[in-house]
Amino acid sequence: MSRGGKGDRTMALDHAQTKPHQRLAKALADDLDQVNTLIRARMASEHAPRIPEVTAHLVEAGGKRLRPMLTLAAARMCGYDGPFHIHLAATVEFIHTATLLHDDVVDESGQRRGRPTANLLWDNQSSVLVGDYLFARSFQLMVETGSLRVLDILANAAATIAEGEVLQLTAAQNTATTEDIYFKVIRGKTAALFSAATEVGGVIAGQDDATVQALFDYGDALGIAFQIVDDLLDYQGTDATGKNIGDDFRERKLTLPVIKAIAAATPDERAFWDRTIGKGQQDDGDLDEALRLMHAHGTLKATRDQAHAWTVKAKTALAPLPDHPLKNMLVDLADYVVARVV
Repeated sequence: MSRGGKGDRTMALDHAQTKPHQRLAKALADDLDQVNTLIRARMASEHAPRIPEVTAHLVEAGGKRLRPMLTLAAARMCGYDGPFHIHLAATVEFIHTATLLHDDVVDESGQRRGRPTANLLWDNQSSVLVGDYLFARSFQLMVETGSLRVLDILANAAATIAEGEVLQLTAAQNTATTEDIYFKVIRGKTAALFSAATEVGGVIAGQDDATVQALFDYGDALGIAFQIVDDLLDYQGTDATGKNIGDDFRERKLTLPVIKAIAAATPDERAFWDRTIGKGQQDDGDLDEALRLMHAHGTLKATRDQAHAWTVKAKTALAPLPDHPLKNMLVDLADYVVARVV
């Protein structure tokens, strides 16, 4: 299905008054209301009021609810009319929120979604323990669906996310990190929950293996594209994207644009990366030099092209599924991921 050139289409999506994720939210509004009600009910605690305080700070901070929407859309697209897609969408959001609480502690972050992080407002102990509580709540919600297959998918996703985070920790600041390791990291820490979110939507709807696999493949490719673009925005973002240019560089993160620049580096350029990323010895002007090197070797464009290739894989995965308005929205969502850096 062709709707114009790649550049024209992605620019149109980025400049449209209503973005694809906003149209998806509108189409799923009734389901999302139920998800939000269930989240508020299950994040309550009779004996530890800090749990809902910390959780509400992050859950109600204006996130897009993208991952739970993927579950709802997959289930509805597959004709599901039962109640448990609500449970699964809430499960996905709880897992996501728990990982954010833990990530902010690990990364020593002070801001998320434009607000102070929970670990800054409270403390690291509260963030870790409330994250653990949300993981436990997520498993309670999974069990209520009565599906061992759903439990298997989401439990595996939770383990894969943790594995990806640990791999990222061990690869951090190591200028020998390869693209292969990078993709293992982002498939774990980001794509695993995207693919689980779409996959369980098909499973709860009782779809055949081919359909469930197609939904998994879509979520996997979308999650990879999403993380590549998120990393790219750290060097090409604007105020509208909510990214502070160069944060990843200052935190010495080995993301795809930098990995590509190191792979193409001359000996002098390699010494620059070893000093700034490997040893953390950064001076005024080093970010500008890093950007110059990435532009000189074309690594920002190459990274964006790679992200686009993953969006093509996502859309291709959906192609065999029957026509449905939600399917078209998921196709647009894949294009919009890359439109953010046109």
